Amino acid sequence: MASAHPARVVREPVPIDRRAADNLRFIRDTMENAASFTAVPGWGGVVIGATALVAGLVAMGHPLSQQFSVWLIEAILALLMGVVFLRWKSKLVAMPLKSRPARRALLSFVPPLLAGAVLTIVLFQIQQLSVIPGLWLMLYGVAVVTGGAFSVRIVPVMGLCFMLFGALSFFSPPPWQDAWLMAGFGGLHVVFGFLIARRHGG
Repeated sequence: MASAHPARVVREPVPIDRRAADNLRFIRDTMENAASFTAVPGWGGVVIGATALVAGLVAMGHPLSQQFSVWLIEAILALLMGVVFLRWKSKLVAMPLKSRPARRALLSFVPPLLAGAVLTIVLFQIQQLSVIPGLWLMLYGVAVVTGGAFSVRIVPVMGLCFMLFGALSFFSPPPWQDAWLMAGFGGLHVVFGFLIARRHGG
């Protein structure tokens, strides 16, 4: 007489070391992903954007050489503020800047800015000032996209917007360059900084 109970399927046991390795990998990836987005200070972006809007108003109506001087001062000020807010955010979320996610983000963010600095000097020497705004917007966007690869999705999206504004700036008349800088370094920083601060804390 046949048994009423179906035959049980015997499964091979999963080695405990494999499960442990998978669990450790999951925990590590989760912790790194959770820590990476906190490297972006949202409120710092809002403040930097506000100062960029003021710089644009100050530079408005002046010759390109004077506009360049105003925006250069703003760039240095924004860099200093960015460092301050980045340190503040790292302490707020207890994520040291020497952590692996922070190092990867910063190492990806810095090279495009260095390239922009070198090209700015070259363009200034040959007096091609009208190209500099587009260059700044484009390479800053590249820096945000590459650094944002280790952050939340909204960060590389912001970088792509900077790149778009930079591309449009290249094809715009020289009198429009100040407006593009205001729209990019001012408007985009304020909008995306506010979104990051609200959605991802600080």
